[in-house]
Amino acid sequence: MGGEAAAEAPELERKTLSSSEITAVAHLYRGEVYRSTIWRTRLDTTTNWAVVTLGVALSISFSAPGASPLPLVLVGVLILLFLMLEARRYRYFNVWRARCRWMEQHFYAPMLDDGDLHLEENWQKTLAADYLRPTYHVTLLTAVGRRIRSNYLWILLIQSLAFAGKLAVHPTPVKTWDEAVSRADVGPVGGEILIVTGVIYVAAAAGMALWSWQSDVKRGRQRGRVKSHSMG
Repeated sequence: MGGEAAAEAPELERKTLSSSEITAVAHLYRGEVYRSTIWRTRLDTTTNWAVVTLGVALSISFSAPGASPLPLVLVGVLILLFLMLEARRYRYFNVWRARCRWMEQHFYAPMLDDGDLHLEENWQKTLAADYLRPTYHVTLLTAVGRRIRSNYLWILLIQSLAFAGKLAVHPTPVKTWDEAVSRADVGPVGGEILIVTGVIYVAAAAGMALWSWQSDVKRGRQRGRVKSHSMG
């Protein structure tokens, strides 16, 4: 009878962690911070590559009065390649960053705030599920949009302004729109095509940045915050 009563009694939900479990979480947090730092450094590397290649293209295009604006066009392809590489790296970085923020938000912050390690919101189950079945926390398009907002929109704007400046004032100021378009000609490709393609290129990047920002704001509001901080 006593055994049956014990079996029927509801299992009490644990509200605190033992000292050994707290130590394990602390070491886990240190490891996630280290991995997050490593991948954050890799993000800076691809951004640096984009800046350096743009600088080389600027030097070549403005090196001589008769220099072609083609390097400023071709560097856009390289910048797009670096953007995609960085977006892929960001998806990995975001996994480690999200885990760190999750532990900070649900483990360290409550501990520092009231000194009581409540396991509220089943945060440990969410973290455990992420370790058992790791997956990306953001889509590739979201990652691309965030990296454009952080760095690449400015790089693309500098590239576009340099291209426009090359057509407008180098080697001499243009007097008519037709003259500017003729300067943009590259072999069989007309200047109109290059200019229109460039406008679409920058507008698409700006649209992607705006869409990702609105998506992050919407996700943050659903979680009761200004923006999405953790697990995505």
